[in-house]
Amino acid sequence: MSGDEKQIFSRAEEFLGMFSRGADFTRELLKENERLRTRLANVQDQQETAAQSPVEWEKLRQELLGRIRTLEQQVSNVQEQLGEVEEENTQFAQRYVEIEEENNNLANLYVASYQLHSTLDLDEVLKIIMEIVINLVGAEVFAVYLTDESEAGLRPVAAEGRDLADFPSAQVGTGVLGTAVASNEATCWDTRRSDDLTQPIVCVPLAVQERPIGAIAVFGLLQQKDGFSPLDHELFNMLGGHAATALFASRLYSQSERKLNTIQGFIELLTN
Repeated sequence: MSGDEKQIFSRAEEFLGMFSRGADFTRELLKENERLRTRLANVQDQQETAAQSPVEWEKLRQELLGRIRTLEQQVSNVQEQLGEVEEENTQFAQRYVEIEEENNNLANLYVASYQLHSTLDLDEVLKIIMEIVINLVGAEVFAVYLTDESEAGLRPVAAEGRDLADFPSAQVGTGVLGTAVASNEATCWDTRRSDDLTQPIVCVPLAVQERPIGAIAVFGLLQQKDGFSPLDHELFNMLGGHAATALFASRLYSQSERKLNTIQGFIELLTN
């Protein structure tokens, strides 16, 4: 637990204690108020039947009325203070929920980053990227693109929500997707869905040292996803770096494995 969270819990406990003491004090004041009212009523009844001086009874009545007004004012002040304390407690509770959500989101980002670098298998890396985009971004229709050997073309290699064949290829620097990849900056348009698979609502370029590796293009969000939060933009930046590095490493590994198998096959052919 961080220092800010401990301070929030301490302040919350302090206000809750003050709230409890104020509630007890208010109940005592109300009891005293009721007791004085009862006494005043008894005195008024006695005044009607007793033979004492009317001046003395009036003096006593005014004294009791003054004490009642003082107690009522104290009750009003305490209730006002309790309202302020309750409002602050509500604010602290809301802040606590926000901190819990931020911690949970940070944990999800850490887990996602760790998973991306936990394997060198290209298919596994693509699967992890797909799960991140679905579960953390909340995308329903999207595709992952990789550059070809010339690094000028972009071809879809994994997709969700539509058949992979439905997503067209693109050229770096051309069109919405290609322009976003060339700029090497995540681009987010203010919309929830695009039926045109050449017009994504989000494009996350994947690059290693400004070298384009591919892109994540989102075309539709899940129904419960209203829009993009600051955390989503942080996630886009994380994907732009970590996903690109994971894809780059897995492609190099796959290529080295193919070359190694080719060399081993050639050596076996020469030695046989």
